Amino acid sequence: MRVLSSYWLLFAMILLSAPALAANPQPYAVSLAPTHQSSLDAALHDASTLISLQKKAPVGGFALVQRAKGDLTRFQKVLFSFGYYKGQVTLTIDGHSLDDPTLPDVINRAPTKPPLPIKAAFNLGPQFHLGHITVHGTLPPGAAAAIGLKPGQPALAADVVNAQTRLLAAIRNSGHPLAKVDMPPATVNLAQNTMDVDFEVTTGPRATFGPITIKGLKRTNEAYVRRRLTLHQGELFSQTAIAAAQQDLASLGPFAVVRIDPASQLDANGQLPLIVDISERPLHAVDAGIAYSTDLGINVNVGWHHRNLFGNGEQLNLTAQTNEGGNAQTQPGYLFGAQFIKPDFLARDQSLELDVDALKQSLQAYDQRGFTQKAALNRKLSPHWTLSYGVSGEQEQIEQEGLSQHYNLIGLPVTAKYDSTADLLNPSSGIRGMLSVTPTGALGSKDSGFVILQASGSTYFDFGTKGRTVLALRALVGEVPGTDVFSLPPDQRFYAGGSATVRGFRYQSIGPQFADGNPTGGTAIAAGGVELRQKIIGNFGAATFVDAGQVTAGGAPFTSEWRIGVGAGVRYYTSIGPIRLDVAVPVNREPHGDAFELYIGIGQAF
Repeated sequence: MRVLSSYWLLFAMILLSAPALAANPQPYAVSLAPTHQSSLDAALHDASTLISLQKKAPVGGFALVQRAKGDLTRFQKVLFSFGYYKGQVTLTIDGHSLDDPTLPDVINRAPTKPPLPIKAAFNLGPQFHLGHITVHGTLPPGAAAAIGLKPGQPALAADVVNAQTRLLAAIRNSGHPLAKVDMPPATVNLAQNTMDVDFEVTTGPRATFGPITIKGLKRTNEAYVRRRLTLHQGELFSQTAIAAAQQDLASLGPFAVVRIDPASQLDANGQLPLIVDISERPLHAVDAGIAYSTDLGINVNVGWHHRNLFGNGEQLNLTAQTNEGGNAQTQPGYLFGAQFIKPDFLARDQSLELDVDALKQSLQAYDQRGFTQKAALNRKLSPHWTLSYGVSGEQEQIEQEGLSQHYNLIGLPVTAKYDSTADLLNPSSGIRGMLSVTPTGALGSKDSGFVILQASGSTYFDFGTKGRTVLALRALVGEVPGTDVFSLPPDQRFYAGGSATVRGFRYQSIGPQFADGNPTGGTAIAAGGVELRQKIIGNFGAATFVDAGQVTAGGAPFTSEWRIGVGAGVRYYTSIGPIRLDVAVPVNREPHGDAFELYIGIGQAF
């Protein structure tokens, strides 16, 4: 018995001293030799299941060899799609070719550490170019130009497929809804390093839109949808017109999904019927948000929204907001608001907006209790331009430096806005601009009226990395010409400082001050900022910025001392927008100013 025990002990020692052999699955590391073409390298990387399944579905032995053979075929197809029809791919596992019959056993006997090396190398050879480009069939006038291919250009598969798509769209937009464009396999001429492409066109009959059926409406009036719809029976068929109409309906608040599907064949009148299939969004929505900054404290806001009040896309928005705990405040503040929007009021793309708000602010600059109203027409002039004009009213009591006054203001604001950005909370390209002129009068006051002029803008530069590296710039200039600062109600004056103008300085702290250090406000402002945003790893990113601004008590913009703030922050990018944390410090700090300011919120600073 003791002899048997000794054998078992010896066997265990041998196992412990032997190198660790791989159990199925086998860890491996993949390296793709660079082709020195970034787009080709990315396509090869994306095509590899060795890479995509390395952690999701590890395997060993025979299965790993089969996966590698699959990649060999996929790599070859990628080379073909980039015009390298003589390209060759070499793929080895631990230095063995994939045809080595001993490879599965080599994999199964390999140690788990280090991972098994898998290497792919690429001999591209000459890149093929397009030779003959032939169209078989009759084309409508002007459709041939949509092909966009020329003999001699690189024979990229994506370019050829896109040409087929463009040609089909051009024919259908010429009124041929049943057109087809087939593309037989391309002819590759190995001797000439060229590829010939043929398009076989079946134009089909010319037709107009037929009867339009609307489906899926539950709470929305069909008459409203038909008034809004840009397609009408009897108009010449156009695929582009269908896409534009679909996008226009989808932009309306009540709708979640809009599909416009043409019938598969013409009706008895030679027209093509359309079906507009609509899915409505939930009637009500509730949202909430929270932000924090050292100057304005904790900001909590909630909203309740009715998306389709009377069945014609009318919106009712109720909001509430509170601020508390900031060093620019003396007491908590609030804002309660109600907003009604009537779309397509009197004209298409023109909405009626009615707003009423009740607010209380207790700031270092002034204490305010007020009730505001606004009625405005918002007219969309183009995809990027919007013009707004109307009338505003404000009844308020403001106390500043121990002096309390009542104001009853009426204004005639006119605002033009431009916006070519694609993301409200995280823009990476495009321009935003705003120009406003607001003549204002104080009813029952001996002071004459005044006019507030203001222009602002921001622009974003994406360095070709799909939002990974973005340079953002902003600027603001405003003036109330011909007016003394103390002739203006305190809330109508210009102030700078805070996240909207100059980070690093307390809200409203930049500019003229009373003897006790409280802000006076001014009649002119100028401010600007530069911010570099960089995504780092996964959803995390960082930002650095410089802001500058000035406020003038009685002169024009750009005539006072500039205050500059610098800072940095981190970003966590979510599906709804980035969560932002910024810390900023003043470069030329005011005598009693803060050493730094902290800002936390959702969305970029601008």
